[in-house]
Amino acid sequence: MAYTQEKISAVVRAQREYFRTGETLDVKFRVAQLKKLKQAVIEREEELEKALYEDLGKSRAEAYLCDVGPVIVEINEILRGIKKWARPEKHFSGLMCFPSTRTTVYKMPYGVSLIISPFNFPVLLTLGVLAAAIAGGNTAVIKASSKSAASTKALQKLISDVFPENYVTLIDGGHDVSDMCLSERFDKIFYTGSPKVARHVLEEASRNLTSVALELGGETGNWCVVRRDANLKDAARKIAFFKLCNAGQICININQIAVANEVADEFLKCLKDEFIRQIGEAPETNPEYPKLITEAVFDKCERLTKEFGNRVIFGGKGVRETRRFAPTIIYPVTPDEDIVQHELFCPILPVVPFADDDIDSISDIIASREHPLSMYVFTSDMKWAKKFMSTHQYGGGCINEVCVHMMVKGVPFNGTGHSGMGAYHGEWGFREFTHPTTVLKGKTRFNLPLREHPYSGKAEKQKMSLLKKFER
Repeated sequence: MAYTQEKISAVVRAQREYFRTGETLDVKFRVAQLKKLKQAVIEREEELEKALYEDLGKSRAEAYLCDVGPVIVEINEILRGIKKWARPEKHFSGLMCFPSTRTTVYKMPYGVSLIISPFNFPVLLTLGVLAAAIAGGNTAVIKASSKSAASTKALQKLISDVFPENYVTLIDGGHDVSDMCLSERFDKIFYTGSPKVARHVLEEASRNLTSVALELGGETGNWCVVRRDANLKDAARKIAFFKLCNAGQICININQIAVANEVADEFLKCLKDEFIRQIGEAPETNPEYPKLITEAVFDKCERLTKEFGNRVIFGGKGVRETRRFAPTIIYPVTPDEDIVQHELFCPILPVVPFADDDIDSISDIIASREHPLSMYVFTSDMKWAKKFMSTHQYGGGCINEVCVHMMVKGVPFNGTGHSGMGAYHGEWGFREFTHPTTVLKGKTRFNLPLREHPYSGKAEKQKMSLLKKFER
């Protein structure tokens, strides 16, 4: 369907009218919609996995592990907690509010939400965010990525079969359609993508002072630090798995590794061995290995490989027809080179050597750049690791592990600064799509003249005495 501004305006208008009926406020209604969404994902698992293979070359196991399965896990977590999360909070009003004793905080939905989802995990980052929007009691217009066309088509069919258009609808199209959506007045916008586009989203949202959540990859990429006391084989095994996943097209993936000089050669050997063990000597010809989303990304990989020439110590090959490009290690790279100052979002992996005794210099470089979405360190020195992880600004991360922090239930996921704002997953997603509304219940009897004029003379002395007592 070709979307016009008039069509999108009509959809938003219909959703606003539906929201005002109050039907989405009922928690039982929200639970029923979440169950319908979960059932639809389960029933269409094979269809979604086929779409993910067509778009990104994901094998069935990887598609379920990283995209389809986590949606079901997310909905299950919401279903277990939503009744508790949505329950109004009761608070004692305090002596300053006497004779009122009771204040209630309601968790109110924003209203009509816009979800702009990316290509790299089109199922998870569309339906996972939708689940949070539904849990909060909102309606939703979803603008899915035109790059992952097969997945967008499958999701559009799923959404239209399960929900009426005036409650949830999925729109496809390019940047022009995104701009049409952004020109409308929404009550909440959730965007996943790049910092560059996020600036445009914020600018458009500012026209209506719309609340915005951003889940971004980070301007200068995510760091992984491997110290000389790390278990190198374990680190290499986990890093290789992660860089192979979705061919590096992951917002929380490792953009560059800083490895201690003292163990660099050994670590790099372990990393090469792990790539070969997990995907074979020619991953670019392995049908299990995911492909790049567009030829433009393939071109970028080729350009970087040629640019660094004799510093490519592993990989560097690709098959244009299938858009598969091998995981590629570039070593050595200095911290001030351009390649480690931008998010790569591909299987290229620059490695920056440093003297382990001079770890503070690498720490300072990381701290001086834009906040990453994720941070990873490999070391046996837990005292240092905890200090390092608790004194930097970033979204989330792991010590001696990769990526699984985002699978932990009950904790928030997102970045800060150039890697995002807001948070979601589980209760945090419910909070992101609701705003707390405070209501005090007043009394018609026993009201004191404390707050009323006069404020001078004898009244001043009495009122000041009582006010100071109430402040304790």
